[in-house]
Amino acid sequence: MAYPPSRYGGTTGLVNARFRPADTEPDLVSGGVDGGVTGASQSQRTHYLATGASTGGEFGLYRIDMPPLGRGPRTHFHRTMSESFFVLSGTVNLFNGERWIDATPGDFLYVPIGGLHAFHNSTDEPASLLLLFAPGAPREGYFEGLSAGLADMSEQEREEFFLLHDNHWVDD
Repeated sequence: MAYPPSRYGGTTGLVNARFRPADTEPDLVSGGVDGGVTGASQSQRTHYLATGASTGGEFGLYRIDMPPLGRGPRTHFHRTMSESFFVLSGTVNLFNGERWIDATPGDFLYVPIGGLHAFHNSTDEPASLLLLFAPGAPREGYFEGLSAGLADMSEQEREEFFLLHDNHWVDD
């Protein structure tokens, strides 16, 4: 595999890095990302570490802090982006398209475009993980839409919302 084509032609480099301190408040606090099927008993926190907009569409990186017994999305796939999971703390149940895996700190799952996946926290302890989407899609609208509550949407509005955000559900 070769390096991609050069996209910066300068000779001195740029001062364009962005720093986000660890104690930055979460960008979004919600009841979960389960598509409105079940609610988390405590709030889930979503940190927008690097959005698709802030990376020029290269990737999106988010930290999800899940409460005990926190629900995530049911089995689905994406047609336009890959998704990667890196567990920071606790135990996160990751579905790799074939089986559920109890992932612990340091475990990593890469899901290529079109790959079936799901996740949740089935333990009595909180868990935290990084989600990486590539290329960088505008996932903030997805997370914020879930937080606003899908319960108030009609079935057609929910279907359109998920299609807009490249979430394609499969029957579990």
